[in-house]
Amino acid sequence: MINAISLKDIAAAIGAQLHLAEGDSNNTLISSIATLAKAGNGQISFLANSKYRSQLATTHAQVVILNTDDLSHCNCSALVMNNPYVGFAKVAQLLDTTPAAAHSISERAVVAPDVVMGNNVKIAANAVIESGVQLGDNVQIGAGCFVGKDSVIGANTKLWANVTIYHSVMIGQDCLFQSGAVIGSDGFGYANDNGKWIKIPQLGRVLIGDRVEIGASTTIDRGALDDTILADGVIIDNQCQIAHNVIIGENTAIAGCTVIAGSTTIGKNCSIAGLVGINGHIEICDGVFITGMSMITKGISTPGVYSSGMPAVPNKDWRKNMVALRNINNLNQRIKTLEKLQTK
Repeated sequence: MINAISLKDIAAAIGAQLHLAEGDSNNTLISSIATLAKAGNGQISFLANSKYRSQLATTHAQVVILNTDDLSHCNCSALVMNNPYVGFAKVAQLLDTTPAAAHSISERAVVAPDVVMGNNVKIAANAVIESGVQLGDNVQIGAGCFVGKDSVIGANTKLWANVTIYHSVMIGQDCLFQSGAVIGSDGFGYANDNGKWIKIPQLGRVLIGDRVEIGASTTIDRGALDDTILADGVIIDNQCQIAHNVIIGENTAIAGCTVIAGSTTIGKNCSIAGLVGINGHIEICDGVFITGMSMITKGISTPGVYSSGMPAVPNKDWRKNMVALRNINNLNQRIKTLEKLQTK
């Protein structure tokens, strides 16, 4: 069922100032969101980038979220606020039509007799909830999920289909796990005995705070001895690998296909772009931004933007660059020789 919300209620919900166009009222209803180019009656759009300002003159949106500088260019109703993109996010939540992961406790779910459940818990078909598990109020467990022995899941947390939560994992409130996420699998711990690999049982846990979101097919390994820890507000994209004993600070964001090796600590409010590789046993301070495809081999102690990797160039140019790179040591030695001659 599609929600419909009045302009007045949207303005109050997102903290915006409402400017009505002729024909609209406080009670004009909005039912969905669309881009400036495609929006029509009953739809809301937003302008977060001034390079799209020209579209304000032609948009058929009922109302647009924008900042003060763009208001004079708008021919329809407007919701004015400092950060229109945040306004868009909040409106998207208000108009969200995503279905629940589960609608009841299915007769085809397997739930151990001693599982402790809060109010309004929902568990879909073919989910397995093992002994000793605790589920808070309003938890939703999607179809085919597995929640291992003695794990705890906080109130309002949602697991989409086929999420796997191993034993003794602790998850906070208001978290979201996309399909295929694996939490608490064994870390990559082995000892080499004369060429034969001896497995080291991973005895730690995974501890996840409140308001954490984990993307599809992302894996978070349990600690070897101590715990793997994700603090409140961490968001992780799809297909990431978080190794054993990693610690990630509050409100850090990690984009898709990034991998973090074991026993690395990442600070608060960091942003890590996609395809980043981070070495193990290092520390990254608060407030670090790492651009895509970077390789981080040493710790970072100063906030700021860090980059590595090589953007694509035509193959002919790349081959020339590689020839120069192979000769760089010889070139360096020649420069040192010339410097010595100049000092004589």
